[in-house]
Amino acid sequence: MKTILLTILTSTSASLCCIVPVLGVIGGSSSLLSSIAWLEPIRPFFIATTIGILGFAWYRALKPKSTEECGCEPKRKSIIESKKFLGAVTIFSLLLLSFPTYSKYLIQYDNSRVPEVATTVNKTINLKVYGMTCQSCELHVEKEVIKLPGITTVKASYDESSTIVEFNPEKVDADKIIEAINKTGYKVEKTNGNEN
Repeated sequence: MKTILLTILTSTSASLCCIVPVLGVIGGSSSLLSSIAWLEPIRPFFIATTIGILGFAWYRALKPKSTEECGCEPKRKSIIESKKFLGAVTIFSLLLLSFPTYSKYLIQYDNSRVPEVATTVNKTINLKVYGMTCQSCELHVEKEVIKLPGITTVKASYDESSTIVEFNPEKVDADKIIEAINKTGYKVEKTNGNEN
């Protein structure tokens, strides 16, 4: 029972950095990530621990029983001690560990708007955004920026640590965009000359 609880705890901890941005998008909380962002650097430790605990649990479940017979009735196992339950926990843990690979498919939304007829030409800004580690992070940034008035398109990339935003400068400025991204828990490096 303890190994199963530890497995669930470590696999959940390993995925929190990717689950929380999705929960933030669903719940509308833009600052939810900042409270658990410190977990990202130790994610590999949680993954290794989860795999180790699962391996140990399966070893115990599959190892041959003692050949000595005591003449007593065999102990009846509860559902929690069964191999089926351990299999379900294993599948659940593997789904949690692989969450970053499929998280972007859980919430689909259009990250662009139909541009309004404007008297000025839209501008594009390319920002360096640090702290994004998966597609859930991209989704979180895009969802917050698109809420701003005057945003035409937004595309975040955790691979390139960047976010490209097209916007109407009459309705929103770069500082408001940077502020919206910073509220998500990720950090924007403000540089001169990144607006077109």
